[in-house]
Amino acid sequence: MRSRTAFAVALSIAGLLLAAAAAAAQPAGVWEPAIAEFEARDRLSPPPSGQIVFAGSSSIRLWDVERYFPGLTIINRGFGGSQLSDLVRYADRIVIAYKPRIVVVYAGDNDIYGGATSEQVAIRFEQFVRTVRAALPEVRIIFIGIKPSLQRWAVVERMRLANGLIRGFAGHDDNIAFVDVDQAMLGWEETPRPELFVPDGLHLTAHGYELWSALLRPLLNAR
Repeated sequence: MRSRTAFAVALSIAGLLLAAAAAAAQPAGVWEPAIAEFEARDRLSPPPSGQIVFAGSSSIRLWDVERYFPGLTIINRGFGGSQLSDLVRYADRIVIAYKPRIVVVYAGDNDIYGGATSEQVAIRFEQFVRTVRAALPEVRIIFIGIKPSLQRWAVVERMRLANGLIRGFAGHDDNIAFVDVDQAMLGWEETPRPELFVPDGLHLTAHGYELWSALLRPLLNAR
């Protein structure tokens, strides 16, 4: 594994106080019922360890992973309108508990829309990586870039800046991958393709998930 460069270290140090405040972007406990429900299901049917965990917001929650990734054992731990700070807060219960070999993350969309800066989002992802790696040093982490959407097109440049920072961080670690969905989701006029979105202009249709799954599948199948 390549060590982090001065870029990543500087980002972490410069944003230390900012990140501490950002971690409290949503009130502690707001997602406790959702997390407790995951744990109740696990007690009834414990998932296997050493597999793949999908974690993040509703774009993860709504992903029919059995349909799009047959033959792979995937534990879906997406919950509502969660932010990256929520993934940090609950990492031990929705990721580390399963001792996965791969973690797929989609989050940051709600952070940006909720007012977080691009730098805050990048710092939150770095916090998530550090938290998971402290318990699972060899785990592979895949970040799906924040998507361009019809509903949130007004903040797309902030999302792209966050994606660039996260891609830079991932580029210096062999066990972190960045999946870029931005260009693949745009049409001829360089705006989001309507067929990829349900009527709310934010969440994905089957076509959208087919696209994401095609981009992600080679990384999940790699050994």
